[in-house]
Amino acid sequence: MIRLTLAEYLDSHNITRYKLSKRTGISFQIIDRYYKNQLIRYDSDLLDRMCQALSCDISDLIEYRK
Repeated sequence: MIRLTLAEYLDSHNITRYKLSKRTGISFQIIDRYYKNQLIRYDSDLLDRMCQALSCDISDLIEYRK
């Protein structure tokens, strides 16, 4: 199972969803869906923009569980 860990990353770095939305230009509603793991398909462009804005690796935002 693939799970987004965006919520944990943002919380541990004291970054709000609103602030991430402003940094990336991605709407708050979309950021909120990623934050709450309410997606079936992930947009690689959006994940790339989040990684750039947060200066992190994709592995900081996504985990794989068996």
